[in-house]
Amino acid sequence: MEAKVVSEVVKDQRKIQLVDGTFTPTEASDVITALIDEKINFHKIQRLKIWEGNHLGKTNLLDSRIGELEQEKLTARNIIDHARAKGKQIVINGTLEIKYVD
Repeated sequence: MEAKVVSEVVKDQRKIQLVDGTFTPTEASDVITALIDEKINFHKIQRLKIWEGNHLGKTNLLDSRIGELEQEKLTARNIIDHARAKGKQIVINGTLEIKYVD
């Protein structure tokens, strides 16, 4: 039996282009709302996990972040509504940067 050596190069940082393009206001609304809602749901699940483990557990940071994301969703909606009223399209450039820290 022959042993195979698997070589793997792991970078400590990576950028992933999630969204990059020009969209109608309706398309932009769908994309942005879906991204923000997914992140809100992630935080809500984390908050529920803390509560299930300890009903007195502190979730202030998660509650705060959920509120911030809800506000960002309203801001995006206002921008989209403004673009729609002016008959404009919307450019979205969303890059996800991933890196690990020691």
